[in-house]
Amino acid sequence: MTGEYQHSLDNKGRLFIPAKLRDELGEIFFITLSMDRCLSAYSSEAWQSFSDKVAAMPYVKQRKMRPLFAHAARCELDAQGRVLIPQNLRDYAGFKKNVTVVGCNNHAELWDSEAWSSVYEAETTPENIAAVMEELEF
Repeated sequence: MTGEYQHSLDNKGRLFIPAKLRDELGEIFFITLSMDRCLSAYSSEAWQSFSDKVAAMPYVKQRKMRPLFAHAARCELDAQGRVLIPQNLRDYAGFKKNVTVVGCNNHAELWDSEAWSSVYEAETTPENIAAVMEELEF
């Protein structure tokens, strides 16, 4: 998934999902916590792959993944292309009103726009891009 999109939560906590990402996420997808105080959205297929990897881990390691599953929400788009973000997930990510949706390879990230602005500034520097390209051996 690629791209960056700006949207606002409505008063019921629903977020419009951009058409391009709706195509990739599908009608039913999963949203859960991320290690970066944002939320991650996975297509059903990507979520199943993730679940399968966790199931193959020893039980002690599986337990470490508990928060991701406990807070995961199975989401369905409404007729207007919106999804209801559960309150506990909105609280975790610090959503106020404006949300930035960012494509991130096999998933999308949902950020409070102010928080995303800080991350964007820190990560989008020529030096950081060069370091990433070098790490990936480009």
